[in-house]
Amino acid sequence: MTALQIVFGVVLIVLAILIIALVMMQEGNQQGLGAISGGASESFFDKNKSRTNEAKVAFATKIAVGIFCVLALVTVVVMMFI
Repeated sequence: MTALQIVFGVVLIVLAILIIALVMMQEGNQQGLGAISGGASESFFDKNKSRTNEAKVAFATKIAVGIFCVLALVTVVVMMFI
């Protein structure tokens, strides 16, 4: 095992743990439940959803998953040539 393989492996493991933590921090999707209980479908919070901490966590999750996927592909390509 080369040093490059160890570095890629450690970074992938750290990213995987980060993704798990970010997903666990997100709230569940309950869009359809408002209609069942008689709640309004649109509220002030729905309109400003992009500014909330929940939206920031969702964005961070997307970025982490993108980096993870690209790094996994790069790892496979690099390992083919070593």
